[in-house]
Amino acid sequence: MRLDDIDFLIIGATKSATTWLQKSLQADPTVSMPDPELHYFSREFARGDDWYLAQFPPDADVLVAGEKSNSYLEKPEAAERIARKVPNAKLVVQLRDPVERAYSDYCMLYRRGEVSSDIERYLDPTRSPNTRPISAGLYHRQLHAYFDLFPAERILVTFYEAVTARPEEQFARVSNFLGLPRGEPPSCHLLRSKVKDKSVPMLNPTMRRLLRPLKPVIAPLRETPSFRRVHAAIAKEISYPPFPDSLRQRLIDHYEPDVELLGRLLGRDLSHWLRRSAV
Repeated sequence: MRLDDIDFLIIGATKSATTWLQKSLQADPTVSMPDPELHYFSREFARGDDWYLAQFPPDADVLVAGEKSNSYLEKPEAAERIARKVPNAKLVVQLRDPVERAYSDYCMLYRRGEVSSDIERYLDPTRSPNTRPISAGLYHRQLHAYFDLFPAERILVTFYEAVTARPEEQFARVSNFLGLPRGEPPSCHLLRSKVKDKSVPMLNPTMRRLLRPLKPVIAPLRETPSFRRVHAAIAKEISYPPFPDSLRQRLIDHYEPDVELLGRLLGRDLSHWLRRSAV
């Protein structure tokens, strides 16, 4: 495989159903995608092209090959590297209301035990505007570099909200953009269900944080019956810190200039992101 064989990249954003899109594409036998996020053009560039290409499953019968790494949207250096290494690749960007995305990202980090229950510490832009949950939602700041380096016809921007309402239609849009054959979407159950459900029982964040150093030891045991029994006995649905209306409004105010610029860039009215009522 060569770099010229990379036909597309799903570049983000985090918590915008990009894993749903990846798994739906992987169910199509004409598509070749590695399972993990490689983060090559963002975090792992020093590993070199040979390492990157070796991550793709060998299959001579596929029509298109690509990968998903949400960090490509968040890391400014990724756009230039992608344009230099795979200049003919098509780019798929999936975006989500930045306020809801920030809270969803915080919840994911919370259940991993990577953040505390002090939600204001991580989501209040007047205190910490550069935390990951906040900065990852500045889509115009992130996207304009790609529009500077790639023709607009090679960038497809889709939206999480449309995925949840009309998944088959959204999958068809991506398939057409990538030049895949028309037909029934593969594995329709993937298109109608969430890939990652935050209501699934898990170990509480404190326990996950304490057990993190033991992860290499525990990992090989995860599929054993004894591990599953122990996990089922102690795992519970996690209760997440609530999202206060006042904090939501501060985030809306923070994102408003970027959302307006993004709307102009895409030629789309995104003002509903700024007046959305609390849920």
